[in-house]
Amino acid sequence: MRLTHAEINLGNFKSNIKNIKALLEPQTKVCVAVKANGYGNGAVRCAKAAKEAGADFLAIAAVSEGIELRENGVDLPLLMLSLCCPEEIPDVIKYSITPLIFDKEVIKLYDRELEKIGAQLKFSVHMAVDTGMGRIGIRKEEAAEIARAIVNSKHLTLGGMCTHFAVSDSLTPEDVAYTEKQHDDFMTAIKNVEDAGINPGIRHCCNSPATLNHPEWQLDMVRPGIVVYGYYPDQITKEYLEKKGTPVEIKPVMTLVSGVCAIRHFSKGQSVSYGHTWTAEEDTDIAVIPCGYGDGFLRRFNEIVKPSINGKSYPIRGRICMDQFMIDIGHDNKDVKRWDKVILFGDKTCGAIVDAQDIADATNTIPYEIMTGISSRVERVYIE
Repeated sequence: MRLTHAEINLGNFKSNIKNIKALLEPQTKVCVAVKANGYGNGAVRCAKAAKEAGADFLAIAAVSEGIELRENGVDLPLLMLSLCCPEEIPDVIKYSITPLIFDKEVIKLYDRELEKIGAQLKFSVHMAVDTGMGRIGIRKEEAAEIARAIVNSKHLTLGGMCTHFAVSDSLTPEDVAYTEKQHDDFMTAIKNVEDAGINPGIRHCCNSPATLNHPEWQLDMVRPGIVVYGYYPDQITKEYLEKKGTPVEIKPVMTLVSGVCAIRHFSKGQSVSYGHTWTAEEDTDIAVIPCGYGDGFLRRFNEIVKPSINGKSYPIRGRICMDQFMIDIGHDNKDVKRWDKVILFGDKTCGAIVDAQDIADATNTIPYEIMTGISSRVERVYIE
């Protein structure tokens, strides 16, 4: 195995799911997001672990993701949160993927394909309601009309209704009010459907921040994402939840590790890496680590990540390269040997100095991007 790999702690993953389930009523379903290769952690293994932890649904974003799960024995219901093109509809049906629908053209496309294959059972779809995210969905005023079109079609049934919050991870007064309005509009859409004599099916609106901050909005199902991978969503922090009196313990699932592949002596005045951005001010030793931006360990991490070896952190020297970076271990350091394990980021209880949230905060992004950015050439190694 290559020195650089990602350790995926499935024990932490399952514990995170169970701690979220503890917030909910026993009958509330949980739809765990495993899209984008399980947020970079590996979709298939995370999907199977999610089932073991009590998940009822899995959320994906592409038909190909659903096919991968089905072909690897994952049998939980799959909810596809993004749209697909007409050519993919046969595979949506073949692999029993539940799509989001919100317009009559797509209703007809699914009905036509189901008619073509002689479907004997009604095919379940969920209706997306746009309450302010602005991506996909119908307005609350159109909900009854589209729901009626679904149930009046020959081969479809309305299995659920959903919406997605845009700023539920923010605690500013304006964003709190916006989220509350989104929730109210979704409830109005549901009522409009019910008033038309139609069963809305599984009602769901809560993403990670709403699940943590508004468990009273859980309805029939919640859709946790980032929180199951061990990170709190923006302003819905561990400290905020503790102060609120609803603490939830979660731990990072991914730890990115590598190793020392070489140790080289540098004399005062010698430089390292592209651009000669660092020059030794005194004699020292440089350890070479076989990980770089080709692995998702980006150049801008240079001043942020403090790689640790045997419990001590060391500074990165020079620019991070595509496949390697270098750290200053000091002259004649007996604590660092060739092939020693190097921890780059992840679970701080396992020796990491920084986690994905720390890197995200320092680079003006979010931990989702840090984890999903770890490339496919980095093998995922699973720890139960």
